[in-house]
Amino acid sequence: MADAPDMPTVDLSTCDLEPIHVIGRIQSFGWLLSFSSDWIINHVSLNCGDLFGRHPHDLVGLSATEFLSPSALHDIRTRLQILGSGGTVERIFEIDLVGDGRFFDVAVHPSGRSFVLEIEPHEAGKRRDFVSYVRPMIERLRQASTIEQLCSGAARHMRGLTGFDRVMIYRFEADGAGEVIAESLNGMVDSFRGQHFPASDIPAQARRLYTRNMLRIISDIDDPTVPIYPATSPNGDPLDLTMSGLRAVSPIHVEYLRNMGVRASMSVSIMRRGKLWGLMACHHYAPLVLSYSVRTAAELFGEFFAYLLEQKETDFSLEKRAESMRLHDEIMARVAGGGSLLEAFDEFTDSIGQVIPFDGVVGWVDGRFLAHGSTPDEAQFAPLARFLNTAGASTVWSTDNIGAVYEPAAEWADKAAGLLALPVSRAPRDYIVLFRAEHVREVKWAGNPEKAVELGPNGARLTPRKSFEIWREERRGYARAWTDEEVASAEALRITLLEVVLRLSDAVHSEREQASRQQDMLIAELNHRVRNILNLIRGLVAQSKEGAHTIDEFADIVGSRIHALARAHDQVTRVDWSPSSLYDLIRTETAAYASHSLDRVVVEGPDALIAPGAFTSLALVIHELTTNSCKYGALSDSRGLIQITLSRSDDGSLELDWREEGGPPVAPPTRRGFGSTIIERTIPHELGGSASVIYPPEGLHALFLIPADHISGFETPGAPRRTTSVEPPEPTEFVAHLAGGVALIVEDNVIIAMEAEDVLRGFGFSDCRIAGSVATALDVLDKAQVSFAMLDVNLGRDTSEPVALALQERGIPFIFASGYGERSLQSGAFKTVPVVTKPYGERDVRAAIGRVMKAR
Repeated sequence: MADAPDMPTVDLSTCDLEPIHVIGRIQSFGWLLSFSSDWIINHVSLNCGDLFGRHPHDLVGLSATEFLSPSALHDIRTRLQILGSGGTVERIFEIDLVGDGRFFDVAVHPSGRSFVLEIEPHEAGKRRDFVSYVRPMIERLRQASTIEQLCSGAARHMRGLTGFDRVMIYRFEADGAGEVIAESLNGMVDSFRGQHFPASDIPAQARRLYTRNMLRIISDIDDPTVPIYPATSPNGDPLDLTMSGLRAVSPIHVEYLRNMGVRASMSVSIMRRGKLWGLMACHHYAPLVLSYSVRTAAELFGEFFAYLLEQKETDFSLEKRAESMRLHDEIMARVAGGGSLLEAFDEFTDSIGQVIPFDGVVGWVDGRFLAHGSTPDEAQFAPLARFLNTAGASTVWSTDNIGAVYEPAAEWADKAAGLLALPVSRAPRDYIVLFRAEHVREVKWAGNPEKAVELGPNGARLTPRKSFEIWREERRGYARAWTDEEVASAEALRITLLEVVLRLSDAVHSEREQASRQQDMLIAELNHRVRNILNLIRGLVAQSKEGAHTIDEFADIVGSRIHALARAHDQVTRVDWSPSSLYDLIRTETAAYASHSLDRVVVEGPDALIAPGAFTSLALVIHELTTNSCKYGALSDSRGLIQITLSRSDDGSLELDWREEGGPPVAPPTRRGFGSTIIERTIPHELGGSASVIYPPEGLHALFLIPADHISGFETPGAPRRTTSVEPPEPTEFVAHLAGGVALIVEDNVIIAMEAEDVLRGFGFSDCRIAGSVATALDVLDKAQVSFAMLDVNLGRDTSEPVALALQERGIPFIFASGYGERSLQSGAFKTVPVVTKPYGERDVRAAIGRVMKAR
């Protein structure tokens, strides 16, 4: 290993790396223009004259509608409607952009207050459904049993899809350096597998960009790039090309590839939980132009691969977690008999070794020292324990090179190089420490990592290194690194030892005191609840005598009410005194008193989770309603029906609507018994809600409001019997006039149709029908009472003109939604029909409906 000369210190974070998203140039295989929300062209690439037949400088400031064909403009407007966040790119394939028969592939994305349109020639005569390849590729990858097999398979499939000479799976390490962990070659190029690349090869600025723009391609490093005109906007800001696929790359990166002998490259980001895990890095030793469809498939494949990778890593972590649980159970079984930790030291360290491999272990508890395997002796460990008190007193602490942070470790470097320390007391004092011996290994770097950064002629500006010959580094003083899963297992073990095993430690003593205090609180709470229950039962006994004529009747009334309380308590205690289902409560009471009439009790609406403190009160109310219905109401004969509707109010409270019908005629009670008192006063008095009970002849009707304080949440019930209602905002006059009927939405794009439905429902239309074709729309008109319609002009191969004519014949108001622009419909039979131009919003639709109604 050659010694590297002294290097000047370079702060990579401040170096001029020419951030590639503001270079202001694009690669020459495509064209770029940007336009404002008013379709005024703001920027063009200087090769745009090839497309539009005019000098590029003359295009800026003009409307894009003068150069784009109506059909292309419609498609672009539609995609703009679909666009989500600023990090989204929409693609359109095989589009006649300027109406001259030439076909292009187009990408559109927002950039600040502009939209950027990137244009590439479409490959005529070649298949473009490369996305269909992705699913079988992913299915094959699912069969991989290890992460290594998964990465190797991904590299091979990516090379087959794109045709690059070399495809690498490149993983970033914690310090920013990278390692090629998998690779696929054409057989004629050198292998980079197992090689490491310094962090400066992909600086932090570039890595941040990779987290936003998933795919980058260079078709030919020797192709000239094309400037964007003007270089800046009127306020002096350059056009942000962060999400551009045509964006030129830094000359530094081009020089880096040239030094490697690479002519074309592509990278696909591999994201894991929002962070850059690595790259699919592709090299080609000749120019290589990939169509937009191939690149789209490659980007999609990269995203699916990232999901599979995360799944495999998660599976591996879960497996290690399961091993940790088994370790926990073994240790519990071995030390549960009592005594100190060191008394069972041999047994549980054997169990630890099955989950976390080590070469030596030390137990240091209450100043006692016990060791097995290759470890420092007691005299050497005592000062190490004091060092650990400052390094990791309350959590697991690990290193694979103890000598780098603790100089006295040089005395026993022949015994141990790495350690994993588990504190087993809250106060810095007691530890279980695992040791690993030195593991000498050779690291292959793609060039000398010490020379990866050199100062160029422009001062503190990075200059790409020129040598990529394998440079071997022999690493001494290091042990095999502790993996994240091993550290997580150690943390679980630490908690086990701290909270369960170390019976004589200060931490356990402190936790026992806390447990004692909690027990006192639980006893006091239990005493309070028992007294409340006893008082409640005493009240039930005292009040129930009013409705009883005999001892048997009295016993039956009291017993049924006590059983209702018992059932309610059973339900909340089954879930550890957690919020409980109102659906389950109603089913329980119905099953108890109307088992032969279960099909005649219909519950609709979202299930409510009732807080335990309110559950018993509500249980008594439901009990009284159910028993009254069985005795006098809808369930007292074979025809009656109970309709229970649950709904969530705007403030989160629960509305419970109880209606009985079909039973014998009812009349208001001549006197208020205890049951009626429970029904009418329990919720207002105990829960702060409201109760209203009326007795129309067709059946009892009760309406209750339970405040949100007693509702922990709402859930969709298991049976699909939930009803929903949309509370419209304060309607305007025209919406109030129209909203009573059906709103027809004619739109062939389901995403846009759903957005339109949301807008109309927000206006108050409770019944919206979506039609994706002319035939479906006309069928809706024949069968439903349509009061308003919103029509997309273009429906793929058809237009919505037949629907519009049918609406005019019926006198039904309607508006158009179009990507062609408003002027295209200002003539003929529909010249007075308002048009909302895509992309549109709620304000546009509301204004259009207002114009319709004003014209009427």
